[in-house]
Amino acid sequence: MRKIYLILTFLLLMPFIMEGQVEKYKAVFTLNFIRYIGWPEDARQGDFVIGVLNSPNVAKWIKSQSEGKKFGFQDVVVKEFKSVDEVQDCQVLYVSSRSRYLRIASQVQSKLGSSSLIITEEEGATDHGAMINFVIRDDVLKFEIHNSNASNKGLQISSRLENMSSAIVL
Repeated sequence: MRKIYLILTFLLLMPFIMEGQVEKYKAVFTLNFIRYIGWPEDARQGDFVIGVLNSPNVAKWIKSQSEGKKFGFQDVVVKEFKSVDEVQDCQVLYVSSRSRYLRIASQVQSKLGSSSLIITEEEGATDHGAMINFVIRDDVLKFEIHNSNASNKGLQISSRLENMSSAIVL
C-alpha cells in the first residue's frame, strides 16, 4: 500500500517537476541567446539588464547562472517584474506565458528601449513584436525567431542561432 501511495504521489508531482526543468532550460537558452545577437552601440552601455516578467523560477535560474558574470565589459543584472507596469528599460525582457503577452504587447514595447530583445513563451507572440518565442512541439522545447522584429530594433540574429531554431520568420 505504501508503494502505491509513493507512486501516486510521484505521478501527481511529475508535471511540476517537469515544469521546473522546462523553466531551467528556458533560462539557460535565454542566457545563451545574448551571445548570438548583434547588439547596437546603445545596448552596450552601462549594465546588461535582463528583465523577467512574471516568472520567478526563470529569474532565479538566470540569476544563479549569471551571478558575478559579464557580457563583454558589462555586468549582467537580472531584474524581476511582477507586472507590466513595473517593466523598465532592459536589453532583454523575458515574458512568461502567465503575463499573456498578446494582451500586453503594446505596453511592453512602449516601456522598452529602442534595442531590446523580447523573448516570450506564447503561441503567436512573434506576430506581436516578440523576436524569440519558446514553443513546445511534439513534447520538445523549441524556439522560433522573427528576424524582422529583431532588425526593426537594430538587433542582428546570428545565422548560428537561426540554425538552432524550429521556425524562422523573415
